[in-house]
Amino acid sequence: MTEQHKEESVLEKISDKFHGRGGSSSSSSSDSDDERSSAAAAVKAKIYRLFGREKPVHSVLGGGKPADLFLWRNKRISGGVLAGATAIWLLFEVMDYHLLTLLCHCLILTLAILFLWSNATTFINKSPPNIPEVKIPEDLAVNVARSLRYEINRGFATLRDIGQGHDLKKFLIVIAGLWILSVLGSCCNFLTLSYIVFMVLYTVPVLYEKYEDKVDAFGEKAMVELKKYYAIFDEKCLSKIPKGPSKDKKQH
Repeated sequence: MTEQHKEESVLEKISDKFHGRGGSSSSSSSDSDDERSSAAAAVKAKIYRLFGREKPVHSVLGGGKPADLFLWRNKRISGGVLAGATAIWLLFEVMDYHLLTLLCHCLILTLAILFLWSNATTFINKSPPNIPEVKIPEDLAVNVARSLRYEINRGFATLRDIGQGHDLKKFLIVIAGLWILSVLGSCCNFLTLSYIVFMVLYTVPVLYEKYEDKVDAFGEKAMVELKKYYAIFDEKCLSKIPKGPSKDKKQH
């Protein structure tokens, strides 16, 4: 009897360890993990991000190879693209080369090399060059055309909405952007402006990803100051401008 009681007591202790203490420890650890994750999520939610960004920079840029290119994930490919863009800018802007002349010279050189190579193979007993057949896929052309059509229609709709006088803030933003573009266009030509935009897109994302916290903290302070100045400007100027009838009133 005593041996049976001892065995039962041992079994009860083991079951208590698994079901009682072990369960409480596992539940407490899971609860602590949940609290930590919720606290981390709350801290992340409180951190200010530029333009209300919630995703990482790589996801904002679309992910995949284009994002890897702009964020310099592969330094050889990104450096090669940067060197190519710089060489094109030097050819057209510094050396006064023309696009049509460059295309014709490149085609002449390529066709001459392929023609001589194809004829030389008969004398040296080697196989002729394998020239791939290049075709533009129909699906790709249709998707590009649809994307351009959507963006152009959205731009026209925005301009129409601004012209009808429904959104004063958007009107001021567009006017300021067009004025800045006009100033830049008077200072440099279209090619140099395109190269400057390319350099900005090619350097700003990677620098922002590297110094993300500092830039976001500075951006938060700047947005607070801009909101203060906009509130003052709205109170003294914009609120005194008479507004046209809204869309709801027109419908009724």
